[in-house]
Amino acid sequence: MATLSQLRHAPRVLRGTTRSFFNSSTVRAEAASVPLNTGVVQPQKRPIGGFRGGIVGFLLGFSLASAYASYYLLDEYKLASNTLQASIGELQSSTQKVSQHIRRIELLEKELKALTESAAGKDDVSRVRAEMKKLYDGLHIEFLDLRSHVWGIQQDLHALSKKEATSVQVSE
Repeated sequence: MATLSQLRHAPRVLRGTTRSFFNSSTVRAEAASVPLNTGVVQPQKRPIGGFRGGIVGFLLGFSLASAYASYYLLDEYKLASNTLQASIGELQSSTQKVSQHIRRIELLEKELKALTESAAGKDDVSRVRAEMKKLYDGLHIEFLDLRSHVWGIQQDLHALSKKEATSVQVSE
């Protein structure tokens, strides 16, 4: 008795069912005249290389895909690294500029503090103004005194010139 796997692989003629798919009588007659092989058909053994080929193909494809992915990632890493280095350079230069500006601001603050300490306040200005007013008033009074003294000398000289119009005596 044949096993189930042998029956599966054996032609239908051997299994005892004679179902005919032929339509014409001549084709049926030719099919009937073909001698039947009554021997047992051995199942065809498939080589195991197909399975190994599938695994090798999978591993080869996976290796190629992994190599491409690693190359792509390395390229992206280099690009990101270069971009990061450029950003670091720009950050360093801007930090130096900010440091220079801070030093200038600190220097200006020191100068402003020195000027503020040396600058006169409102009270000082009021005191100096009062002193200047006193000096001005004093000078003005002296000027008026000098002017009246010069006017007096002029009057005396004029009076003397009228008295002695013809003779002026100079004593030596």
